[in-house]
Amino acid sequence: MKDKINASLEIERVQQEWLDAMARKYELPDPAKALRIVLNHARTSADEKAVFETVRCLGCD
Repeated sequence: MKDKINASLEIERVQQEWLDAMARKYELPDPAKALRIVLNHARTSADEKAVFETVRCLGCD
């Protein structure tokens, strides 16, 4: 059995909209499942530095 917890996270509105869209597009039960998929993908990445050190600020001025 999975050991899921409820967590309160602060994300940007555009990120929530993307998670909502991905959940609809891939017929996931909810946006939380979309986020868990993204997190699992990042966790299994062979290149941890690419995940955390590459700047991907889409909303930066």
